[in-house]
Amino acid sequence: MAALRKADVETLLRDFDDSPIEALTDALRRVFDLPHADWLTLISKLPEARRRLLLARNQPALDDLAAELNETRSVRL
Repeated sequence: MAALRKADVETLLRDFDDSPIEALTDALRRVFDLPHADWLTLISKLPEARRRLLLARNQPALDDLAAELNETRSVRL
């Protein structure tokens, strides 16, 4: 797993309000080093409970993932 760079986090935060799925997809592509992966492929790597919430586009779950990526520059598995 790779860590997000400062510029990646800035892009995530800038784009998140307008397009949360797209912003998170871009960040997760960098974290998982899968530059062409889609949203479903990327979140399939996360724990099932979290994945379910993200699939449902649960806003608090999306916010939590963005916050985690911002704070840790990675994601917990």
